[in-house]
Amino acid sequence: MAEQKRKRVVILGAGGRDFHNFNMVYREDPSVEVVAMTATQIPGIEQRAYPPSLAGPHYPDGIPIVPEEDLPQLVAEHQIDEVTLAYSDLSNQAVMEKAAWVHALGPHFTLHGPAATQVHSRKPVIAVLAVRTGCGKSPTSRRLSEVLRSLDRAAVAVRHPMPYGDLQRQGVQRFATLEDLAQHECTIEEMEEYEPHIINGTVCFAGVDYAAILREAEKEADVVIWDGGNNDMAFYKPDLTITVVDPHRAGHELTYYPGRTCFLTADILVINKVDSAPAEGLAQLRESIRAHNPEARVIEANSKLTVEKGEQIRGKRVLVVEDGPTLTHGGMQYGAGVVAAKQYGAAELIDPRPYLVGELRQTFEEYPGIGTLLPAVGYGEQQVQDLQATIAKVPCDLVVVATPIDLRRIVEIPQPSLRVRYELEEIGSPTLHELVADFLAQRR
Repeated sequence: MAEQKRKRVVILGAGGRDFHNFNMVYREDPSVEVVAMTATQIPGIEQRAYPPSLAGPHYPDGIPIVPEEDLPQLVAEHQIDEVTLAYSDLSNQAVMEKAAWVHALGPHFTLHGPAATQVHSRKPVIAVLAVRTGCGKSPTSRRLSEVLRSLDRAAVAVRHPMPYGDLQRQGVQRFATLEDLAQHECTIEEMEEYEPHIINGTVCFAGVDYAAILREAEKEADVVIWDGGNNDMAFYKPDLTITVVDPHRAGHELTYYPGRTCFLTADILVINKVDSAPAEGLAQLRESIRAHNPEARVIEANSKLTVEKGEQIRGKRVLVVEDGPTLTHGGMQYGAGVVAAKQYGAAELIDPRPYLVGELRQTFEEYPGIGTLLPAVGYGEQQVQDLQATIAKVPCDLVVVATPIDLRRIVEIPQPSLRVRYELEEIGSPTLHELVADFLAQRR
């Protein structure tokens, strides 16, 4: 009998969920051949290969990673049967546009859900998710770590993947000290997520193979915190799901993929940034919760700003440097730095666009909605150099750094500078402490 033809698949990805879905759904399946993975959103991650050591015995040469725009050529040359989408923070409209594009080329278009992709843990898992990039997952995860510590539970954070380097060396990564960041040659984007956990006294894991990562994390944890990325679903089966929503982007909880899933499956919804949110946004978000997830417990919180020498801002011409992903595919036009600059009386926010260097020009071309500020993109060495050169060229009195890490440790800033930090501050009751304590008591 003739050997049955393997189903040929392409995974549309962005260097994270695509690898995980392959590991969980396709790696051990001899009836499927993943011909290629594509890359988008994150610059410089295509033209690599998913290595044989991670891809498994069915892929002795690994799997090529190519730009997403090469999909029509892949379909034509390899007779692709199925194309599956495996990245996040897309509008529902954009998802269906990709489906129409794939169908026009001929293959099936698929999405993989939690049942096929989530790993089960031997320890309790609390997932921190969001409906969009930049809602405040990271401060919520840090606050959750503090709560668990106060309840005498050893917490380990597992961060959504950002494998921008050598994939073969990034299968399982453990970060307990700042020296670990250098050892793993982390980008700015990676440091922004890992370093705050380290400073907070929490061990953080990340990498590529999330089943193997979980087994390592379980050795150290009473509770595993899934610290989500973008607005993606958890890679681990959560026992408690906390989803952060943003009143500055009210309505997005219903219109973005897979953020709506994160919204609908939340046990706890955190309405963040109440202190700076428009009243109409808060009202719309509360009504959305009542209509679509009325069983969820709701925590309202401020994004509490701590400004280093904030009085120096008054009357100054200021360049604000904000968290990169929030301003690019997150779609925000301002962040904590802009809020702080206005609160403390800056005379003017300087537009960096006339002074952009190198790859930063491409970033602004790709995301023209970025406001009068500078996103701290740093996915590789060249982008870090371009960021440093751009800051140096901007004629300002003061640079306000509002990135999750102290960017001045990585980038030389010749102008006077100060830093803005932001943390989750619950308003009234219920608090995260109360709800997590109830959850742990029920499990006991």
